[in-house]
Amino acid sequence: MSDSPVQLTATPADANKRLDHFLQDHLPQHSRARLQQWIKAGRVRIAGEPATKPSLTLRGGEAISVEPAAPPPLRAFAEDLPVHILYEDDSVIAVDKPAGMVVHLGAGHHSGTLVNALLHRFGGLAEAGGDARPGIVHRLDRDTSGVLLVARTDAAHRALAAQFAARTVEKIYLALAHGLLARDHGFYEQPIERDPIRRTRMTARTGHGRAARTEYRVLNRYPDLKLTHLEFTLHTGRTHQIRVHLAHAGHPIVGDSLYGAPAYPPVPLASRFFLHAHRIAFDSPGSGGRRVTVVSPLPPELAAVLP
Repeated sequence: MSDSPVQLTATPADANKRLDHFLQDHLPQHSRARLQQWIKAGRVRIAGEPATKPSLTLRGGEAISVEPAAPPPLRAFAEDLPVHILYEDDSVIAVDKPAGMVVHLGAGHHSGTLVNALLHRFGGLAEAGGDARPGIVHRLDRDTSGVLLVARTDAAHRALAAQFAARTVEKIYLALAHGLLARDHGFYEQPIERDPIRRTRMTARTGHGRAARTEYRVLNRYPDLKLTHLEFTLHTGRTHQIRVHLAHAGHPIVGDSLYGAPAYPPVPLASRFFLHAHRIAFDSPGSGGRRVTVVSPLPPELAAVLP
């Protein structure tokens, strides 16, 4: 089974570019390794003829057809990995996810995820999320730390998904941003969509996309460093929402180079940015609908850089 062929055209600016690099620029949702596999398998054609070398150099002006192949199905398996549980009952697990850990299986991540660790710890999770991400109702970026909810049963998965859709789950984040915000409290409400130029990012520049609402409150300002410590309440759950809204406002998160943070901030962080999912509150299906609040303390590597 495969998707419909994708038609691309190399421009004069693409002259002397490798074929696999060109494809990665235009199909960023696929890894370069997968694109190279398609080339070698004859699934990429130039002017109707198979191009079997990823290193083929383009001249510019070529008509290129790509026939994507469906990836093999991913199935999560148990791995003995450390995992810190903040709360659990018969239906829900609240995990303290460390920065650097991917939440579930996906392209380029076939092991070492939070799901792998939880399957080893608990033996099974809700199946409603699928074989690659059992139990997963919401996500955190790989380099965002903090509290994450996981469903243990399908009924819990449905109940939690309904709460997220109804926006009754309280989600509080902490961040350190560049610049000094003038107001102590406010909202960012620009719609968010995939960046049409850099497909690995989201953007609020276009004025189009899905509605997004981020509430902020200033916790502290550091005039000498030109940094602001902030607390956020998410009223929607868009991809990279806090990161996008802060960058759009001219206050990128410290360490977040994808969204324009300076390479050498006054408080450097090792291989992560300063964003932490601090608190979540929800109605647990396993406690008769009792409201549960779970808090994840600020990790030492973030607490250490606060003045």
